[in-house]
Amino acid sequence: MRLIEALYLVFSGTLTAAGLSMVWFAVRAYRNTGRSAMLYLSVGFGLVVAAALGTTLLAFLTGFEQTRSLLTANYLLTTAGYICVMYSIVIRD
Repeated sequence: MRLIEALYLVFSGTLTAAGLSMVWFAVRAYRNTGRSAMLYLSVGFGLVVAAALGTTLLAFLTGFEQTRSLLTANYLLTTAGYICVMYSIVIRD
């Protein structure tokens, strides 16, 4: 494994761990408060984590051959996730 691939794996793992922590915090807040904003926040961070983890796994499985498709899918999921996060900030409960 080359250094750049190892770094990609480390940073993807770090993003996944941090993102799943945020999902857990948001789900816990939703359970405690019942606010739908927390539900949208957890969905948003979940999509961002899914994008990072899915892209990393598929990149290694395909030998980094389908980079355009992988990046397009990554940006689609990440954008949808951040839209949910932004919506959770502006929603009125």
